[in-house]
Amino acid sequence: MAESRCYMIVIGDITDRERFLEGYAQVVPPLVEQFGGRYVLKGAGGQFLENAWCDKPSALISEWPNREAAIAFWNSPEYADAKKLREGAGTFQVLLINSPPIGA
Repeated sequence: MAESRCYMIVIGDITDRERFLEGYAQVVPPLVEQFGGRYVLKGAGGQFLENAWCDKPSALISEWPNREAAIAFWNSPEYADAKKLREGAGTFQVLLINSPPIGA
């Protein structure tokens, strides 16, 4: 059986795309890498098939070696500063879930 990983799944309703892309989206990817994560999906313009809460959701999935690494990133002072850059740029739901590696 494959070793478990932790995935951070973010669904967002980005209402100020320019602000989001010029600030938060520039700063966070190097932090994800620094804390041991990697992106496995980034997409915009999605469509909810059930329980829609916005019109065109964006989605991001990052893979982490374990839950502790994802939580260390999320609670880090570096991410706290970066998270301020997305304030007012949209509404986001964030889920952590353990799973075998994608594709395993």
